[in-house]
Amino acid sequence: MSQNRRVVVTGLGAVTGIGLDVSTFWSSLQEGRSGVSPIDAFETDEQWSTTIAGQVHGFDPTSCMDPREAKKVDRVAHLGVAAATQAAEHCGIDFGSGDPWRRGVAIGSGIGGILTIEEQYLRLLEKGPRRLTPFVVPRLMVNATAGHTSIKYALKGWNMAPATACATGGHAIADAVTQIQRGAVDVVLAGGSEASVSKLCIAAFGVMKALSTRNEEPERASRPFDLDRDGFVMSEGAAVLVLEELEHAKARGAEIYAEILGYGITGDAHHIAAPDPEGAGAHMAMKLALEDAGVAPEQVDYINAHGTSTPLGDVAEVSAAKALFGDHAYKLAMSSTKSMTGHALGAAGGIESVAVVKALCDGVLPPTINLDTPDPELDLDFVPNEARACDIDIALNNTFGFGGANVSLVFKRWA
Repeated sequence: MSQNRRVVVTGLGAVTGIGLDVSTFWSSLQEGRSGVSPIDAFETDEQWSTTIAGQVHGFDPTSCMDPREAKKVDRVAHLGVAAATQAAEHCGIDFGSGDPWRRGVAIGSGIGGILTIEEQYLRLLEKGPRRLTPFVVPRLMVNATAGHTSIKYALKGWNMAPATACATGGHAIADAVTQIQRGAVDVVLAGGSEASVSKLCIAAFGVMKALSTRNEEPERASRPFDLDRDGFVMSEGAAVLVLEELEHAKARGAEIYAEILGYGITGDAHHIAAPDPEGAGAHMAMKLALEDAGVAPEQVDYINAHGTSTPLGDVAEVSAAKALFGDHAYKLAMSSTKSMTGHALGAAGGIESVAVVKALCDGVLPPTINLDTPDPELDLDFVPNEARACDIDIALNNTFGFGGANVSLVFKRWA
């Protein structure tokens, strides 16, 4: 393994409920704008305990895909390919030349083509098995976005699509880093996509009591670390980063936005849907990430928290941070951009990695909005309600998921 191969970020793409591109997304984060609104993807009534979500409005899949092809593709791949297209164009690589076997893709999803599953199952019941579209399988596959992206950009090298619930995007980026470090590839488009604002998803997470029911105040519903938080807000979206081996990037004169110094991956081995109450898995993921990066805890300036706005999850993550950082936990900043975007499940790790890179580049900490009544048990600097100018050098991005999956990524500002 070529351990001295360094990995840098040379391209960004994002499609979210607060911006259909990186520039708009980042401006919205700095403004503290919420993307949560009443659900209009389907009709809701008094039977629905939750009627709000973070939806992507105004998105046209034909902006990144041939109209005929777009009809054969689920929304999860529409969003993911759009984010990948932005990132590919942003990085400036000519994907029509060079060695395609040295370029790869790692774009996962927590749930995949759930909208196709819902639609086609109803058709099966109503019209019979012969009336299904022949594109059911390629539309619902978790690796559909990775597949379409690899085809579009001739990415013939390493190709994968993790599905580790809400940790998916973090795992995709971490795995891509490893493949570049070991010399398997030089460039990887990595991230996640999710289109989970569906009847089944909202109903299923609702009966788990995982979702916020603050339906009368959608923009105030996602409130990580606040005493009155009552669950997360489901959202959709996608984000992709172009990761590149440093010397490869330098050789083509690429603009470099950040470096990924290391990562940590652990499993809670505690409960299929609840975090370890003391945050042991999260603590170890961050600890291993810092060790992998060669960074001391006191060097960390900022953590983009997993921070979903659930009663248990927020406590576990803050407990983990305090255990790892000690007194320094009160000196660093830790905010949750899910307060604005909602929780995009498998896309969250990619979306929040884009936020971290922009924070490092611009020296701005995105806020945790709706933090009106701080939970006395959660007493760190969560950058409440307003963005803050801050010269930061090292940042972590945490993504944790059902099944006990934990990923922590270490980013460094490129100087």
